Amino acid sequence: MLEGIEINCHSSIKIKKSKTIYIDPFRINSNYCDADYIFITHSHYDHFSIEDILKIKKEDTVYITVQETKEALLDIGVDDSRIIIALPNNEYKLEDLSFKTARAYNIGKPFHPKENNWVGYVITLSNETYYIAGDTDNIPEIENISCDIAFIPIGGTYTMNYKEAADLANIIEAKVVIPTHYNEIVGSKKDEERFINLTNKEVQVLIK
Repeated sequence: MLEGIEINCHSSIKIKKSKTIYIDPFRINSNYCDADYIFITHSHYDHFSIEDILKIKKEDTVYITVQETKEALLDIGVDDSRIIIALPNNEYKLEDLSFKTARAYNIGKPFHPKENNWVGYVITLSNETYYIAGDTDNIPEIENISCDIAFIPIGGTYTMNYKEAADLANIIEAKVVIPTHYNEIVGSKKDEERFINLTNKEVQVLIK
């Protein structure tokens, strides 16, 4: 199930199955130019990086993103027809994949306000479903998520911490949980260890 899945760092995810998908590309180390789809959860620099998008984009790449990023994509020559603006709680069907959007926001913290309408994604590709939470706290709207693999932030400060992440992992229907958003800007390998100890799901660690 994990074949073709990697985390470059932080929340920078690559899924290479029948199509190649990047989510929040950041600190990409080479010019791959292989992205069929690029998903952006929100506009913060460690999730929306034009420098890194330029390393993975192709002429026919499709961008699924939030409203604040559109102008910057147009500025680098992306055709408007290849940009899909995603809003929370919607379903989308594309030629090669389908996806749903989930809410992603903070409770009692200013970094990711609910009114920004930033998102997480539930992506179905090659008969497998992936939930990418984005930068969010453990909020009521995501407790009924169902997927094969869930990517959940554990680093705290800007997202849920390791304990809150474990609480979410134990509630949602996921076969495998992969922790993200730590060991780079916030969060540590100790948070990873604590998360694993509190989680009743299979956990796979892809951040080195």
